[in-house]
Amino acid sequence: MESCNCIEPQFPAEELLMKYQYISDFFIALAYFSIPLELIYFVKKSAVFPYRWVLVQFGAFIVLCGATHLINLWTFTMHTKTVAIVMTISKVLTAVVSCATALMLVHIIPDLLSVKTRELFLKKKAAELDREMGLIRTQEETGRHVRMLTHEIRSTLDRHTILKTTLVELGRTLALEECALWMPTRTGLELQLSYTLRQQNPVGYTVPIHLPVINQVFSSNRAVPISPNCPVARLRPHGGKFMPGEVVAVRVPLLHLSNFQIYDWPEVSTRNYALMVLMLPSDSARQWHVHELELVEVVADQVAVALSHAAILEESMRARDMLMEQNVALDLARREAETAIRARNDFLAVMNHEMRTPMHAIIALSSLLQETELTAEQRLMVETILKSSNLLATLINDVLDLSRLEDGSLQLEEATFNLHSVFREVLNLIKPIASVKKLSLTLQIASDLPTYAIGDEKRLMQTLLNIVGNAVKFSKEGSISVTAFVAKPESFKDARIPDFFPVPSDGHFYLRVQVKDSGAGINPQDIPKLFTKFTQSQTLATRNPAGSGLGLAICKRFVNLMEGQIWIESEGIGKGCTVTFMVKLGIPDRTNESKLSFAPKIPGNHISTNFAGLKVLVMDDNGVSRSVTKGLLMHLGCEVTTVSSSEECLRVVSLEHKVVFMDVCTGLDGYELAVRIHEKFTKRLDRPLIVALTGNTNKVTKENCMRVGMNGLILKPVSVDKMRGVLSELLERRVLFETIE
Repeated sequence: MESCNCIEPQFPAEELLMKYQYISDFFIALAYFSIPLELIYFVKKSAVFPYRWVLVQFGAFIVLCGATHLINLWTFTMHTKTVAIVMTISKVLTAVVSCATALMLVHIIPDLLSVKTRELFLKKKAAELDREMGLIRTQEETGRHVRMLTHEIRSTLDRHTILKTTLVELGRTLALEECALWMPTRTGLELQLSYTLRQQNPVGYTVPIHLPVINQVFSSNRAVPISPNCPVARLRPHGGKFMPGEVVAVRVPLLHLSNFQIYDWPEVSTRNYALMVLMLPSDSARQWHVHELELVEVVADQVAVALSHAAILEESMRARDMLMEQNVALDLARREAETAIRARNDFLAVMNHEMRTPMHAIIALSSLLQETELTAEQRLMVETILKSSNLLATLINDVLDLSRLEDGSLQLEEATFNLHSVFREVLNLIKPIASVKKLSLTLQIASDLPTYAIGDEKRLMQTLLNIVGNAVKFSKEGSISVTAFVAKPESFKDARIPDFFPVPSDGHFYLRVQVKDSGAGINPQDIPKLFTKFTQSQTLATRNPAGSGLGLAICKRFVNLMEGQIWIESEGIGKGCTVTFMVKLGIPDRTNESKLSFAPKIPGNHISTNFAGLKVLVMDDNGVSRSVTKGLLMHLGCEVTTVSSSEECLRVVSLEHKVVFMDVCTGLDGYELAVRIHEKFTKRLDRPLIVALTGNTNKVTKENCMRVGMNGLILKPVSVDKMRGVLSELLERRVLFETIE
């Protein structure tokens, strides 16, 4: 029996081949074991790698491969079964891990490819973003240049400075070799070289405006490239060895000039554009960029705006200078007019006083003479003198009233008065004349017409008296009717007064008065002339030349002041006429109306005439006027003392004098005298009544009299009846101011 051998048999192998395989497996194993170390370092250092578990799996695969090659070293010699089993297990694990890794890579590779695609897309977008940022930076740079250029251009409103600044700033910003501006000529058929950048003195030559290149530029609102050899681009001489730079041209809109001329600009330009030419440096590879062309276009528009502003400013300054000249002329004319008005007013004041003084003598002496025993022929002569004197006094009043109406110094006096009494008083004044001419005079007052009204009683009476007086004056026979009523709103829309637009209100009403006569009548074509001062109808002037032609002119102005209207109607010569006027009056309160209804009024026939023993002092520097006033007072029974100066009056006046009449004239002596008299008599009851006799009809005279404490103001001329009434009312009420304006 053979004995059992426990040693496993060895596999045969060639010695050399085995040696090489042994060495190779050793280095392969060494390499395999070093790669996982590197992967472990990569995984440890990379915190953002998304496939770390794949790397771990791949490292295990490499480790197993290395272990397989390492175990294989023991198979080159006789080896045991244990080595074979370990080798088999290692290879099985390596196969499993390698298959799993291969399957995983099938899913991972598309993701890796998509990551690569996104990376390329992001790189492309980054490049586009870089280009856009470059454009934005370029646009910002262009905008900065535009703002800088706009600021420089608009820093002045002088046309020449604007254009020169534009060329200089464009040349500096764009590094231009030359820049020029061609302006249209007066004829509008040519362009003239007006401004250049480098050339100090432009030659000023011209080119036809209808050239194709110019039409091309004018027809576009963009910068247009043009040939360096075209007429408008031949700005600088070029040497043969240098290539001219690129040239662009752009139009510059101009303000449409019409009917005014700005220095040497055309009055009307057929082409409303100038031409700006820009040239890059010669012998340069530089080209025009888009942002540079945009800069040129924007600057051209800004230049157009600045030029339009400059043109408007120049025209405004010219208009301002013309306006200043006109204002100077107007101010001079105003001062001359004011001087003329003052001279006229001074003249009227002097003439008024100087004319009223002799009129005072004529009327006073005539009235005194009328109360003496006269023959019929003498009485007729005296009455004629009085009538003529009163007519002349009325004419003086009319001239002064018209003067104040024209310069606007006359103002209405608003007061409550008895409206019905105004009509009755006017008729009482006119009736004696109408009776002499055997004219029928009737008055109709509507029942709804208020008894009392607020307005200027004197001006209303003057207007009514003038109109009714004209009717009596120009009527030889027949009748005259006066009708007064409240105007209804529907009557405001009258075709005869198209320019009259009354505004009804609760506190006012419109009085409508109609005066109808059967007199001489008027030609319809002559009616508009009647309201012109110093103008009369030819027929009326022929039949009655006594009128001055002022009455209706003054009436019209009075009516206009009272916010009314007046008009005349007549069918022709011999058919009479109708005068109608409307005025605005106020409605008084019931309380004021009740007070007025109980106010006593002294009738004319009840005026006291017993002035015997009344001591009166008269101060007047005019001897005739002084004697006339003395005669009036002595005729009424007064004891009169006369003086000719203020000093003499102050020395003579005593407690016995009850009334002092003084002529205030146009100076201040009379006013100072009144103050001195008040100082002389400290007790109020001891003071005499001081009354001013004056021919001045302005309101200042009345205000001055009231200011110094005078008791009354009487206008010259004064008749016996007027003096009688003045003394009676003055002694009763101790105050009497005749109404003046």
